[in-house]
Amino acid sequence: MSHFKIRNVLFATFLFSVSFSFAQPKPHVNHTTIFVTDLARASAFYSKVMLLDSIAEPFHDHHHTWFDIGNHAQLHVVSGATADIAHDINIHLAFSVKSLPEFMKHLDAMNIKYGDWKGDKKVQMRPDNISQIYLQDPDGYWIEVNDDKF
Repeated sequence: MSHFKIRNVLFATFLFSVSFSFAQPKPHVNHTTIFVTDLARASAFYSKVMLLDSIAEPFHDHHHTWFDIGNHAQLHVVSGATADIAHDINIHLAFSVKSLPEFMKHLDAMNIKYGDWKGDKKVQMRPDNISQIYLQDPDGYWIEVNDDKF
């Protein structure tokens, strides 16, 4: 094959790969799911403590509650777990709030335990200057709440 043909084939391959990369959008978060022992208890926590709005779910089987967590992302709470299990704090769901001190007052009023990574009842500063706290839901799933303004 001539040098000219090889160059044209390489150029065509490059154009195809560039056009393919522009045609394929990056994935985005759709939902995350937690598996719980008591749907009513978990749903009440995410509604009353985390202040999330429930949304319609298609199953209508009393085993699912869905919550809006922003930008077309959802939290699916699904019943059926047979026991609460220990969860590592390294695996957590993170939410941002407008005012972390106000959210902490809300948690205090609801007698919800929270604290820094070590469990001390204080706010922790991340290396990027974002304040954060951690708490657990009734099934032991860890939740970070921070004041990121992105």
